[in-house]
Amino acid sequence: MSSAVELKKQTVTEIADKLRESKSTVVVDYRGLTVAQVTELRKQLREAGIEFKVYKNTLTRRATEEVGLEGLNEYLTGPNAIAFSSEDVVAPAKIINEFAKKNEKLEIKAGVIEGNIASLEDVKALAELPSREGLLSMLLSVLQAPIRNLALATKAVADQKEEQGA
Repeated sequence: MSSAVELKKQTVTEIADKLRESKSTVVVDYRGLTVAQVTELRKQLREAGIEFKVYKNTLTRRATEEVGLEGLNEYLTGPNAIAFSSEDVVAPAKIINEFAKKNEKLEIKAGVIEGNIASLEDVKALAELPSREGLLSMLLSVLQAPIRNLALATKAVADQKEEQGA
């Protein structure tokens, strides 16, 4: 077999492996962005541990079929870049969505969230979620509220009894 065919097979396997391993994947259309803008986006994604790659659509389609994500194929038209995150589910959507707000030429097409095809709306909804730390602080405040109320009620009763005794 020719080396070009072997190289393509390796690329398809690489893409398929990344799709299997990633918790979150986002497909974007980057047409119209300057080199500086793409470099800035790559830098932000790299700092968050997210891999951002451009692959040929035909190779990506073969990889999605291999992994069972054929629903993603309808979004694989035109120039695409794919962000893969194997650690954080929310980070790629959040970073790309924030970047897209500042740079209107970047268009989020779709994604894969924990093995399920996600539409543009799903990716944006995921991006709007608070961070893990934010969710934990919300949970903590909800758990603290009853204890705080009990403490305030106890103090109010104690103050009332103290006034009656004086």
